[in-house]
Amino acid sequence: MIKSINKLNIAIKSCTLCMLSQNRINAVPGTGNIQSNIMLIGEAPGKNEDQIGMPFTGTSGKYLDKLLSIASLNRELVFITNLVKCKPPSNRDPLLDEITACSTYLNEQINIIKPKLIITLGRYSLKNWMPRETISNVHGTYKKIDNFILVPMYHPAAAMYRGSLRKIIENDYVELGKFINTTNRIGI
Repeated sequence: MIKSINKLNIAIKSCTLCMLSQNRINAVPGTGNIQSNIMLIGEAPGKNEDQIGMPFTGTSGKYLDKLLSIASLNRELVFITNLVKCKPPSNRDPLLDEITACSTYLNEQINIIKPKLIITLGRYSLKNWMPRETISNVHGTYKKIDNFILVPMYHPAAAMYRGSLRKIIENDYVELGKFINTTNRIGI
């Protein structure tokens, strides 16, 4: 498993499948526990992530750490990655061709790690599995897909742009913690 993920990380870091590779400082494969049953999938790296080469290291990352704590989790217990592995210019949303170019990498990460719970962070990662849904309608819900349970969540940055969402987002993580605690007894 470790050799597989290391080989995949090398491929991601040298990828030139889309235009995002031309302006990146670092590709951002993902980080965390590759033996975890829980995977978090964001949208794309930002400026801090591009500089450091790790997902969720800026302000959103600090808030994500707080949210994980609310659910009785931490980064050592989960694997965190993004749909798109390179920073889009001007922090714009990832484009469909960029998501498509990176989809092989994400699918391989899922195949290697085999999470039982995938938490999508934001609308773009949600649309990977539920293209017709909106994050405002399905945040904090649980849906069985293939061999895992999908839990759509607001992106942590949403709380920074819309303070009114902070309480909703934090409540979703309280419920996530309860769900994980209950399902851990039955094998998630």
